[in-house]
Amino acid sequence: MTKKRYWMSLFMVLSLLGALLAGCGGSKTNSSGGNDKPQNTNQQADNNKQGEEQNTSDAGTPKDGGTFTFSSSSDIVSINPIFVSDTASGDAELFAFAKIYDLDRAGNLVVEPWSLAESLPEISEDGKTYTVKLKSTPKWSDGQPVTVDDIIFTIDTVRNPEVGAPGISQYDKVDKLEKIDDQTVKITLKDVYAPFGYTLNSTIAPAHILKDVDPKELKNSKFGVDPAQTVTNGPWKWTEWKQKQYLTYEADSNYWGEVKPHIGKVIYKVYADQNTEVQALLKGDVDSVQSVPLTQLDAVKNQKGITISNKPGASYEFISFNFDPNNFKDKFIPFASQKARQAIAHALNRQGMVDNVLKGTGILMNAPFLPGSWADPGDKAVNYAYDVEAAKKLLAEDGWVANSKDGILEKDGHRFSFELQYNAGNSRREQIAAIAQQNLKDVGIELIPKAIDFSAWVEQNLNPGKYETVLLGWSLSNPDPDQESIFSSNYFPEAGQNMGWYKNEKLDQLWIDGYSTVDQNKRKEIYAEAAQELSTDLPYIFMYQYGTPQAIGQKVKFAEEDGPEPTRAYGYFYHIIKWWVE
Repeated sequence: MTKKRYWMSLFMVLSLLGALLAGCGGSKTNSSGGNDKPQNTNQQADNNKQGEEQNTSDAGTPKDGGTFTFSSSSDIVSINPIFVSDTASGDAELFAFAKIYDLDRAGNLVVEPWSLAESLPEISEDGKTYTVKLKSTPKWSDGQPVTVDDIIFTIDTVRNPEVGAPGISQYDKVDKLEKIDDQTVKITLKDVYAPFGYTLNSTIAPAHILKDVDPKELKNSKFGVDPAQTVTNGPWKWTEWKQKQYLTYEADSNYWGEVKPHIGKVIYKVYADQNTEVQALLKGDVDSVQSVPLTQLDAVKNQKGITISNKPGASYEFISFNFDPNNFKDKFIPFASQKARQAIAHALNRQGMVDNVLKGTGILMNAPFLPGSWADPGDKAVNYAYDVEAAKKLLAEDGWVANSKDGILEKDGHRFSFELQYNAGNSRREQIAAIAQQNLKDVGIELIPKAIDFSAWVEQNLNPGKYETVLLGWSLSNPDPDQESIFSSNYFPEAGQNMGWYKNEKLDQLWIDGYSTVDQNKRKEIYAEAAQELSTDLPYIFMYQYGTPQAIGQKVKFAEEDGPEPTRAYGYFYHIIKWWVE
């Protein structure tokens, strides 16, 4: 899957509150399909229109009850709002928890009938104080009221370094929290933090349940992993989790929102891989697949009554290098030099991957800012064209020499060999890893692909930063381009989402400069400089922006204005509280 990027929830894949691992926050990690290039727009528009006719124009009157079943090739880790950092857990969290504020289709902060807040935050003239007022109606599933005590508890907990929360980079900017009354809190920042409004597009944890738990032990709490011990405040109650098989939710009969969920039961099914998910969709065993493999897309399109949505999404794929010598034999990091990493970038045929694996639906990226966004650096970021000779030249300059036995490069008695981890069941990443293996072999580098179960991978490798390299994605949970939590040395594992232990003091300061002003033109200049630095030094090899082709079965209905929004993180469930099933 993808990791969730907090701030920006990955979307690793993939939740940072801003990003989730798509497979992560400011980002979330993800494991899905590709995005359309501009030249495919008309064809995709036609496909989407057909889908709207199937799901909206004949939708009729909403019906209450029924079961909505969706699938994933990744199991969850935890739905505790303090620790969600991957898309699988973020999907599961979405049904059980309400957010303080929500986002509209354009990515604007809004108050919905199902939002906890009563009105948009009041922001002081100096941009440092946010006053948030909650509705008086929200309740937890145990009947206790949702109050600002829950907001204060959540922020204080996430910003506590002892907790190890992935969203710390958003909340450690908070200077103080003042409770005005049960529904009103004043949040004062240490300095201007431009993305803070998006930070409030988040879920919160119940203070009355967790306040007495030792912060160091919160991660081991049953809250978020045991439905019987997880108090929630969303439209559906979490009722069961059978690991590696399914999760279930039931509409909460005491749900506080003025708009009630039509769907009576939600089932989250876990399958071994994406191809098996598609077969389940074609047989009618599931109603929605969020990540249809491109190799299966035509078969799904030809199935009567299935809607396909395949717009570019808020996700990008990357290969992350790890800079902690403790992860390597003899503590030797083969790609420790900038030249070696640049050589690897030249050796990878990224355009070939887009053309042959993503079938032209990806958009090459050279920096972590989405193409077409206001922070897109354009040619300020270094582009590494596929160039085998350039790669070999850089490797020779770096002191690497081919051995006589198998042609793999060596230096100081060490082979240029490393492992590339990716999540099992992701057909796209399996193909990309195989191509990368051959590309690097062509220049004398041994790459060893390794597929790992996603939920175990997040806990055992990604969160603690224990790997050599990974193929992963970030799903950007909000539209702001700040990615401090991913690339700043202030947020190494257990204190943020810098999984690869990357340190660059110039970048550390650029992230601070970028969020310390609300002037978008100034921020654009700063992020262009950050893009140049990142694309030169290469803590990641930035691969491509991609989308996640979503398929929805014909029994799922929604009004046109409530249909999926692929350009937003979790947009495949946009306004799902208003959906119904026949």
